[in-house]
Amino acid sequence: MIEPRPLVAMIHAVPAGARIAQEAFAREFPQATVWNVLDDRLLDDARDAGGLTDALRRRMLRLIEHTMDGGAQGLLLTCSSYGEVVDTARALWPAPVLKSDEAMFKAALAGPYERIAVVASTPPAVPAALAQLEALIPAARQGRPVEIVTALSEAAAAERDPAAIAGHLAEALRASGGADAEVVLLAQYSLSPARDHLAAQTGLPVLDGAGAAARELRDLLTATPAPARTGGTP
Repeated sequence: MIEPRPLVAMIHAVPAGARIAQEAFAREFPQATVWNVLDDRLLDDARDAGGLTDALRRRMLRLIEHTMDGGAQGLLLTCSSYGEVVDTARALWPAPVLKSDEAMFKAALAGPYERIAVVASTPPAVPAALAQLEALIPAARQGRPVEIVTALSEAAAAERDPAAIAGHLAEALRASGGADAEVVLLAQYSLSPARDHLAAQTGLPVLDGAGAAARELRDLLTATPAPARTGGTP
């Protein structure tokens, strides 16, 4: 009898994030069947509204309900702007639901690193990543000290070549004091193609959110049977 492949859904706000997440799952969790759901107005509508509104939260919950009703056994939201909706989703459905960078942050905090650098190419990504990291510290570090340094290179956002992107990010790390960190975290999925180049240029381990999420869902869905679906959108 052929074992069924785990069905993993991903909800995307931008096509580029969808492509990067798909590549990560093909690499890290090839046993999964991936279901992609794209709403390319999610980010624009949130920006126009000045942030998440109740209507936008309900819209995301309807998308999540759509995937759960369709049999998803695990879900990844690749848009960090909607991460707060995950907390509500976890109360409604038993299947694992991951925020875009949560697995990466937990992996970094659980590791031996005492100085962590977070690098981004768009200004909003820096405080968003910092807030998520700091919220996880009490549970993940268990009293161990950690220092977080951030670096921003808007020049990297204009590049398409991964090596060039890495060069700008490495320069930003040096300028911000992040070059002496013990690990570098990429605050956006769009930076993932530069991961290996940045590791080579800095000599540091570099973690990306999509790869970490794929590994966490792989571990969760291949270790235990998928939970039955219950619940719904309020």
